[in-house]
Amino acid sequence: MNVYTHPQPEDWAALCARPTATYEDLVPLVRQIFDDVAYDGDRALDHYTQKFDGVELSEIAVQPDAFAAAELRVPKDLKAAIALAKDNITRFHQAQTTKRVQVETQPGVWCWQEKRPIQKVGLYIPGGSAPLFSTILMLAVPAVLAGCEEIVLCSPPNSEGQLPDVVLYTAALCGIKKVYKVGGVQAIAAMTLGTTQIPKVYKLFGPGNQYVTVAKQWATRYQTAIDMPAGPSELLVVADSSVPPAYVAADLLSQAEHGPDSQVILVTTDAACVPPIQQAIDEQLEKLPRKDVAKKAIENSKIIVFESDAAAIDFINQYGPEHYIICSLKEDEYIDNIQNAGSVFIGKYTPESAGDYASGTNHTLPTNGYAKQYSGVNLDSFLKQMTFQKIDAQGMKTIGPAIELMADAEGLQAHKNAVTVRLNDLA
Repeated sequence: MNVYTHPQPEDWAALCARPTATYEDLVPLVRQIFDDVAYDGDRALDHYTQKFDGVELSEIAVQPDAFAAAELRVPKDLKAAIALAKDNITRFHQAQTTKRVQVETQPGVWCWQEKRPIQKVGLYIPGGSAPLFSTILMLAVPAVLAGCEEIVLCSPPNSEGQLPDVVLYTAALCGIKKVYKVGGVQAIAAMTLGTTQIPKVYKLFGPGNQYVTVAKQWATRYQTAIDMPAGPSELLVVADSSVPPAYVAADLLSQAEHGPDSQVILVTTDAACVPPIQQAIDEQLEKLPRKDVAKKAIENSKIIVFESDAAAIDFINQYGPEHYIICSLKEDEYIDNIQNAGSVFIGKYTPESAGDYASGTNHTLPTNGYAKQYSGVNLDSFLKQMTFQKIDAQGMKTIGPAIELMADAEGLQAHKNAVTVRLNDLA
């Protein structure tokens, strides 16, 4: 990891840069795939699955018997772990349920807000070298709790043209029946546009690589909403000598192993803690099965030593990390002053892995600095907030004249008249 000591604020923007390609570099391929799927539907999906995943599929929809067979092959201890995680995720997201909000703003004027589920949602589950079945829990649990009527799940097939048993088991456990063996940009295009086999959805959820991130943004051109721009994973740790170096190293590597375009950052005001952490990284890295991937990510990563906690906090807010771990004797100061982060992990016994799997919070979070504008996935992500109002005769007499005056001032006579005809009848 590259070490930067006391960087000046004018250099922070460069330190905040992520190791990803620009939107413009990826758009041509994304546009081409969307156009092909729009024109050729399922045949285009078959073509791109063969091209990018290296397999030729006889069918892309997972059949009911495949779920049952997969369940038999998943180890019991893993099933128990998934059940524990699902229970915690359900508890946390169920607690986010809110009641109808109703106010009588004036006598005879009632306004209220209710939430309704998004009817059709698409869940993208990354695959490749690490099938993220945990993401199914993170997306399907709140989707089901919200009451979404149609839930579509897409995930890339493995080299045998199948989805991993644990992916199928977890999907079935969450009640997801529409599962398709399609990945990458073509999966996003299919759920956006709809094909003969894959239904069109109203909103897309799920993380992915750079291409999937751009594809989701491209989908918004087709009146399909997205949860957030969630691309390659990232982690920022603020630490000092009060935490064992092995803990910090393990946390940094836990994100580095996601992919070569992941980024991890260590921020500290305690320069003495840096060498032990670097040594621990080197020792742990060599023991990782995915060390080649992690090494590339580490090359894109940084250690930054600041002169003061205030400067460190300002930088962290400018960086806006997806995952943010606080392991510092000044824990409260860092907690109280964080403004921009997807999810925060506090104390030396709170690894980011806990949030990835089983503590209960959601791991689908904004990356690439979007934590400054976006929240992570939650129950409300699958709901729409609709407002209602009802006005009786007394209410119209109360607020009608004000509406007339305001409409007239804006030069909108039809707006004014919609009130005037009623007031005249009530006069």
